Amino acid sequence: MDESWRNRKTLILGRTDMIGLLTPAEYNDRVEHAFRMHGLGRVYMEPKGHIVLDQYRGEWEVMPSYIEEPEAAACKWVSIREDNARFDLPAVFSILIYTDPETGFPLAICDGSHHTLMRTGAAAAVSAKWLARGDSRVLAIAGTGSVGKGTLATCDPVFPWEEVRVWSRSQSSLERFLENERASYPHLEIVGSTDLEQVVRGADVIVTGTHARSWIVDDAWVKAGAHIAALGADLAGEQELHPGLLQRGRVFVDDIRQCREDGEINVPLREGLIGEDGIAGEIGKVICGELEGRQSDDQITIFDSTGIAIQDSATVPLEVERARAAGVGIEKKMIST
Repeated sequence: MDESWRNRKTLILGRTDMIGLLTPAEYNDRVEHAFRMHGLGRVYMEPKGHIVLDQYRGEWEVMPSYIEEPEAAACKWVSIREDNARFDLPAVFSILIYTDPETGFPLAICDGSHHTLMRTGAAAAVSAKWLARGDSRVLAIAGTGSVGKGTLATCDPVFPWEEVRVWSRSQSSLERFLENERASYPHLEIVGSTDLEQVVRGADVIVTGTHARSWIVDDAWVKAGAHIAALGADLAGEQELHPGLLQRGRVFVDDIRQCREDGEINVPLREGLIGEDGIAGEIGKVICGELEGRQSDDQITIFDSTGIAIQDSATVPLEVERARAAGVGIEKKMIST
């Protein structure tokens, strides 16, 4: 390029700058591409790193990655503080650093909150596209936090849903979610309950997005042929599904190295309730055609999604491209002359 790298500026994007840059369908497309590249072995990524702080009821996570096509590199730094409501702050902050692969130059520094809820929801949507029955019409969402919001947005274009059921432990959180989201989806019948069994029974696709430390979805509630996307467990000791579901379902993961330590499978693996040889494989292998997905209409399929770093590096280039085209954010020269 003609312009000297030393004269380049870094684009800085806040949360409101990031909202609306991509459609939910575009987030799904980018996450599907990330999984496909993962299945083809065309990524460089280690399992996410954790620094757990018991004194502040939270942790940091670090997630660097590189993807070969289109070539991109990014690193996300996530701060989780469970008591942040005391400070009128969200429980999760994340900052995404998008860098040029050849030079390491920081092309953009982005707030990761909206990006993360959308790319996380997109993992569930992509898994439903590839693993759920084609006649799926009832969607159940467990959890009304940011993951629930992203799940609704990204799953909406996947199937012609006849009913969307939403669960929260808190009646006030449930009512707030329904009030906020119904206006955005007038074509959907969205109903809510604080009774999880009522939400799950009969659902075709079930998406869980909580940080439960013991299972909340009972094996007996899930009908034959259902698909489950378990998004919540991303730290050792967390689980959302009764182990019986993992024993009778066909289980896929986003990244086996990460899931065995932090994913939905981590507790039943350690307790000997399932073996790693019982895991069908990584979803990227299904998407790139190297692994069979659903094998019958009656089979329960389960996707254990911990959220992998290449979801970020596959998505942020298009977000930054759209931001530059829209003229949002500010530019800052990071290298002195």
